[in-house]
Amino acid sequence: MDAAQQDATARARELQRSWYGEPLGALFRRLIDDLGLNQARLAAVLGLSAPMLSQLMSGQRAKIGNPAVVQRVQALQELAGQVADGSISAAEATDRMDEIKKSQGGSVLTGTGQTTTSSGAPTVRRVVREIQSLLRSVAAAGDIIDAADTLARTHPELAEFLRVYGAGRTAEAVAHYESHQS
Repeated sequence: MDAAQQDATARARELQRSWYGEPLGALFRRLIDDLGLNQARLAAVLGLSAPMLSQLMSGQRAKIGNPAVVQRVQALQELAGQVADGSISAAEATDRMDEIKKSQGGSVLTGTGQTTTSSGAPTVRRVVREIQSLLRSVAAAGDIIDAADTLARTHPELAEFLRVYGAGRTAEAVAHYESHQS
């Protein structure tokens, strides 16, 4: 790999870090390990071709272009957490991966998301992740922080929203969301 390719790969990974919280190679490797998958199975569940998954992992491509795939990544992250904390079994995880694979994504704000409460309403975490995903698909975290800094003096609540959802952790955004519901 020449210097220009190395620079492009480093830039792509930095963009991935700002959009997804970490380089996709690390995120996908963790999903593979946590869920007992191989790359081909992960690609199939996500709805990506194997070469596209490889390009995202290696930093040859920076962005996941399909929002439904981003939602499937988020669903797999949640699933991996449930497997790790023992709240679901490996067999249940396999069934859930099949459901995730079949999902077409959809907006959780209209209740068509993959994770809902027993009443059919989307979970707070799912709504928050949707908002984060949307903001991060529009701008990098650094740009969102710059915009928040610009707005802070005249519109502090909007600046806080941008900081929390555009560059903060999901747990902070969930707490923010819940504190603003009446």
